[in-house]
Amino acid sequence: MPSLAALGDLGENAVLLALLVSLPVIGVAALVGALVSALQAATQLQDATLSHLPRFLAVALALVVMGPWMGAEIAKFALEVFAAR
Repeated sequence: MPSLAALGDLGENAVLLALLVSLPVIGVAALVGALVSALQAATQLQDATLSHLPRFLAVALALVVMGPWMGAEIAKFALEVFAAR
């Protein structure tokens, strides 16, 4: 049975892993959103589809590219948790 301190460390590592794994996708979404906003401001074209579709496609592409790494990191953490038991 893991101690309370070990459970706290596992919880902390889980939060850090969630942050680490989600950051690339959030970064891509923020970057594409800023680029689209700048383009819309420059052209004064304010269509809602233009603001969401490129971000959706970029996030989908980022998930396809980064998905294997994300899954490997989560699986590695799960193995560490089960090994600590």
